[in-house]
Parts: sequence; structure tokens; C-alpha cells
Amino acid sequence: MSPFPPQIRVIERGWLSANNIVFHEGAEATLIDSGYLTHADQTLALVERALEGRKLVRLINTHSHSDHIGGNAAVRRAHGCRILVPAGMAPAVADWDEDALLLSTAHQQAEPFAFDATIAPGDELEMGGLVWQALHVPGHDMHALAYYCAAERILIPGDALWRDGFGVMFAELHGDKSGLPAQRRTLEMLRELDVRVVIPGHGAPFTDYADAVGRALARLAAFEQSPERMAKSAMKALFTFTLLEKRRMPRADIGRHFGQVAIFRDVSRNFFDREPAAVAALVIDELLKAGVLAEEDGDIVARGN
Repeated sequence: MSPFPPQIRVIERGWLSANNIVFHEGAEATLIDSGYLTHADQTLALVERALEGRKLVRLINTHSHSDHIGGNAAVRRAHGCRILVPAGMAPAVADWDEDALLLSTAHQQAEPFAFDATIAPGDELEMGGLVWQALHVPGHDMHALAYYCAAERILIPGDALWRDGFGVMFAELHGDKSGLPAQRRTLEMLRELDVRVVIPGHGAPFTDYADAVGRALARLAAFEQSPERMAKSAMKALFTFTLLEKRRMPRADIGRHFGQVAIFRDVSRNFFDREPAAVAALVIDELLKAGVLAEEDGDIVARGN
């Protein structure tokens, strides 16, 4: 039996594209998040199926990272919908600042798009005939919003909370020491909510909310005690993302890739005081050992989607 009201459709994706959520609203519908650019055709097909004949009138984002906004332009072209973004991310999108959007920094892709309105922390909006409150959840993205429906006790936290953690601490990786404290405030705020089920930005919906928040706080405490552990975790997540997009890379080229991509290069030197190629070798070995990646004929190959 579904834990969701009948007007909500959850499209669970892999880790290159964020999950999509479709809300039926009579003859119309709203979508949250649009996936990664290279998955745009797949996103359009999945959303079309979930609409079940309804007209998509709104696309709402949780935050500005490429796996959540990459399909925005394609969705607008296909459906002519309005796009609403968190107020904090609006300047970067309006200027299409690829550094602020972490596109050039992390060597990721998204197609420029225009937005029609912004959502501020504390705003209330109706989706699927239900009232949702926009909550500021900084940490992974300092301008991110979660959406909480008190009546149904449903939380849509984006990447601020997963079943086993939360997203990469980009602010900290860029030398902004406010990132980890912000993530702690976010988790402590979320812990006080009455939540029955979570629709995370990645992974399956889950109901063990208190345990998930506890696991996230434990992970955060480990990062607070060891910035190097946080940085290594981030490098593994970001390189896995790279491989999910590229599918495979010659092992001999990966050290050079770490030296060319700003976030890999800078984190290697600032957190490990090592050359990027050395950090690349460490990251690859740990991901191979964990079974996240595989090696075939001298190439490092992604598993999963």
C-alpha cells in the first residue's frame, strides 16, 4: 500500500538524476525537480507517463545543483510550464553564473533556463491539493528549500536529508566554514518535525525518519571531527557522479582529470596537501574496493545508473 495520497507520483531515479515528484491537481499538475541534462529525454518520458493526461503547469526546484535543474529547459520546452526556484538561487540562475551553480567548478552540465517566480523560506504553496511549507535547509546547498506537508506528515528535503546521510558539503569544500554548522542547524530543525514519510532527492522514499536523522547527525559529527574524512567522502561522491555521466574513463587519464577539474584539484591540495593524481588513486582504490566502480581493460567503469 502506498504511503502517499493518490494524487502524488514519485519517480525514483538513480544518482545522476534526482528523483522527480508529480502532483495531480485536477486537469493540471506540478513537478518537483527535473534531473540531469543528459537524462532529459528519459525525464520527459517518465514525467509524461506520471501526468496521466494532465497538463504540467509548474516546475518547482528544491535547489540549484545540476542533477535537480538540468532538465528544466527541456521540461519547459515540452510543456510550457512556469518555473519556480528558491529565492536564494535566483541570482545565480538569472546571471547563469556557472561557478555559483557549481557547473564549471565540478565539470557538470545544465542548460540555461528562465524562471517565473521565486519561493522564499516560510512561504506556503499548494501542490496536489495539499498545503506545503517551504523550509530553509542550508548545508549541502546554502539556499536549498525543503517542502513539508504537516497535514499528511510528508517531507521533501531535496539533498538535505537522505535515508543514510545528506549531500556533499560544497561550501566547506570551497573554504566556507559555515557549511557544517548550517547542516547541523538544518538537521536539528528537521528532527523537530512530525514526519511520517520522506521523499528524498535520491533513493527510495522512507519512513524510518527519526533513525535517518540520527544517522545523518552521526555522519555530520564525524565530518566535524575530521575535515579530511568529509573531503574524501565528497571526492568519492563527485567522482562517482562523473563516472555515472561518462560511464567509463581510462584509469591512466583520471589523475589528469583530477588536476584539471577545479573542485578535485583544489580539495586535493587544500585538504590533503597532495597532488590531485595521488588523491585520484586513493579515491579510485576505495571505490573499487567498495564495489561502487569496476575496472575493465584498463578503464574505470561505473556501476548502476
